[in-house]
Amino acid sequence: MEQAVTLNKPKKLTTRKLAMIAMLGALSAVLMLFNFPIPFMPTFLKFDLAELPALLGGFMMGPLSGTLIILVKLALKLLMQGSETLLAGEFANLIGSLTFVLPAIWIYERNRTKKGAAIGLVVSTILSSVVSIFGNAFIAVPLYASVYGMPLEAIIQMGTVTNPHVTDMITLMLFGVFPFNIIKNGAVAVLTFILYKRTSTLLRKFTEKQ
Repeated sequence: MEQAVTLNKPKKLTTRKLAMIAMLGALSAVLMLFNFPIPFMPTFLKFDLAELPALLGGFMMGPLSGTLIILVKLALKLLMQGSETLLAGEFANLIGSLTFVLPAIWIYERNRTKKGAAIGLVVSTILSSVVSIFGNAFIAVPLYASVYGMPLEAIIQMGTVTNPHVTDMITLMLFGVFPFNIIKNGAVAVLTFILYKRTSTLLRKFTEKQ
């Protein structure tokens, strides 16, 4: 990580940076396709590394770039696969991605050191996992139930199958959604911390090349 000072000048979106945003967004969309369930977690929750490019790009180019990478990811996902949930899943993904990516970038922007990056990633992992409880309980799960014409009890039962401690909406959130997001976002955070220094030089050479 760079050993820099705190406040940085606003990062302008040059043509090269826009090209990098597009490439990272495309990579994010591809990573989103490679998803799989985690043992003992509800099967409708899928693990992927799609937020990794947004964090890497956001750490280097700022929060606006991180946001645009997420938007490109979802736009490409819709073009490639459409929406099976009348955009309910994509909306939930947008909120979850922004909640995870932006706090880490903002904290790192103000303290561009390894410690600043680590603090930002830990804060984002915890914050986004907590927000996921409310986002799923009040937005995503009800929307899924409405789109598929399923009672909420059927979705809760999907959690019970993999974890007998899941018996209602509260336990679905506490023993399903929350630990899933801790694991998923925690894995992406660790990879970001390991890879950023290795990739930032290459990305910077491309975006700053005259």
